[in-house]
Amino acid sequence: MSSDQGEQDAQANGPSGHGSWGDLLGREHRRVAVVLAGGVGLYATNVFLTTSLLPAAVQDIGGGQFYAWVTTVFLLASVISSTLVSTVLPRLGARNSYFLALGSFAAGTVVCALAPTMETMLAGRFVQGLGGGLLAGLGYALIRSLLPDRLWSLGTALVSGMWGVGTFLGPAVGGAFAQFDLWRGALVTLLAATLLVTAVVPLAVPATKAGDVPPVASPLTVILLVGAVLLVSIGNVVGSTALLAALLVAAVAALTAALAHDRHRGGRILPRSAFSLSSPLPWCYAAVALLSMASQIEAFIPLFGQRLAGLAPLLAGFVGAAIALGWTLGEIPSASVARLRSKSRVASAGPLLITAGFVVTGLLATQDMGAPVVAAWVVGLLLGGAGIGIAWPHVATRIMGGVRSEDEGDTAAAAINTVQLVSNAIGSAIAGVLVHLGGPASAGEARLSLCGIGLAGLLGAWCVWRGTAAWRRPGATDGTQDQAAAHGTPPQQTDGLPVADAER
Repeated sequence: MSSDQGEQDAQANGPSGHGSWGDLLGREHRRVAVVLAGGVGLYATNVFLTTSLLPAAVQDIGGGQFYAWVTTVFLLASVISSTLVSTVLPRLGARNSYFLALGSFAAGTVVCALAPTMETMLAGRFVQGLGGGLLAGLGYALIRSLLPDRLWSLGTALVSGMWGVGTFLGPAVGGAFAQFDLWRGALVTLLAATLLVTAVVPLAVPATKAGDVPPVASPLTVILLVGAVLLVSIGNVVGSTALLAALLVAAVAALTAALAHDRHRGGRILPRSAFSLSSPLPWCYAAVALLSMASQIEAFIPLFGQRLAGLAPLLAGFVGAAIALGWTLGEIPSASVARLRSKSRVASAGPLLITAGFVVTGLLATQDMGAPVVAAWVVGLLLGGAGIGIAWPHVATRIMGGVRSEDEGDTAAAAINTVQLVSNAIGSAIAGVLVHLGGPASAGEARLSLCGIGLAGLLGAWCVWRGTAAWRRPGATDGTQDQAAAHGTPPQQTDGLPVADAER
């Protein structure tokens, strides 16, 4: 029997088979899908909605000097709360954790909607960010416990696909309300959506608590992480390229120190397995970081579209959204891939599409671009975004199933969101550096930033290849199982099943 045929038989006779979109969105799991996707959708929509509302809000309540901090405060609060997911979850249980997250998000939204001054809005954004970071983290952490393992990749695709939905829905809703000077009404709409998701939580999420409660993450680790994000955020608003580069180096140093301290403390933010190169986790987390960084070039596309092609702001915004749309469209078919080794090959090919799409788009950048070149840009950006989406569900699923012990599972899944948030900030700064270095001509800015970010896909492909190596080995699905066999110990268990079976 060939290895491929053996793999197919193992999957056909496995304990849980392979799920489908109909299964995920069917009667048994659709309420869970609504809560998991809805929480992340609220977070993503809020990010883009607030950006589109800010000009109208500043005109109404003033505080233009705090413009950049409206986003920065939200991001910092999100990073803080995302590190607490694996601690809050076992203490409060899944249902109460969601109530806490949604309650904080709703309270912050109310403060922002009623804010008479920009200072008050900043306070509301911080509270909103605390809830948002929990929501985004719970969306990944609870996939493992609320869905069967056969639906992990589809659940991950649905959750992360909400970023694409938010990219379109946020600017559309925010722009419509701002157009009629009703920016507060957009926040009221966001609050109504939050209450709808909250109403579904008791019907979908159990109230049970975990037996073992892990220690709280070290305050020093959290401070270093937040410091890294703060340094990057400050760098994004300074005018000097040299200062921005220096702040980025300092941020990387703070991030390195945070990881070293977390490892010394035994893994509170990242699971212990993430610090062993023989585990798939460090490679998969690195892949998540690189994929997240690549997506941040999206923020500059509307600017390039206006300067190089003379596009109207709304149309330029939708050109930039092509990356998020490609991400969502790439995930839908990719998450349905069933064969283990096919998952590895498909996931590894995804980052190469990032390189191809972004590099070609960058090389096409010229002053006074016509409609054909703009159309080619849209195709290239869709291709690059699809590369992110194709790889994402398989990398995330590998993280969820690649832990060495079951008690690391929630920490591993929740850390996906923390890595993504921190990497978004760093990726935005790197893109900013490349834009500045490519100047002063706008074509040079676009060319260097797109090509430079696109080349990160090559490193991403290698990380995915390393992280999913076990899926390409006949008879093995997890490197830790090979280690256990070498030491004469039984394989690790996942939900009562050997890892080899559980991942099938």
